[in-house]
Amino acid sequence: MTNIILILVLSVILVSAYLYVYNAKKNGNKCVGCPYAKTCNKSCSCNDDK
Repeated sequence: MTNIILILVLSVILVSAYLYVYNAKKNGNKCVGCPYAKTCNKSCSCNDDK
């Protein structure tokens, strides 16, 4: 029973993280972790092509 609860909790965490990233990318954020990703692309260094 404990294993089932643990698997359910981990799957909920993984699915919610995936949906968060999916929705952020769908809304136009190029890098999800950057606070400037949606407002100002010049301030965000994660958009630089290296």
